[in-house]
Amino acid sequence: MDLDTIHNCHEKAVLSELFQQLEQNSHLRGNDAVLADVACVALNRLPARYICHDVDLAFFQTVGERAETERVVQEAVAFAFGFVQARNAMRARR
Repeated sequence: MDLDTIHNCHEKAVLSELFQQLEQNSHLRGNDAVLADVACVALNRLPARYICHDVDLAFFQTVGERAETERVVQEAVAFAFGFVQARNAMRARR
């Protein structure tokens, strides 16, 4: 049994969406620590769904479920960008 294949199915989707939304947040480009925080905040807003292989999820999700997953990932990443930037701004004021 290869346990190394187990992962949260949202990880790749969140990272992909993070890089898409980075275009609107280009001032954060290259700031890996902040981008990691954004990814973590976004992932923590989503339900954990663990799979062994990406094809498993594609096989078991309906078209509607895939669309809903895309929507919630987009919202989670957008929220995370705002949250992390607001927290960093508050820290800078101290």
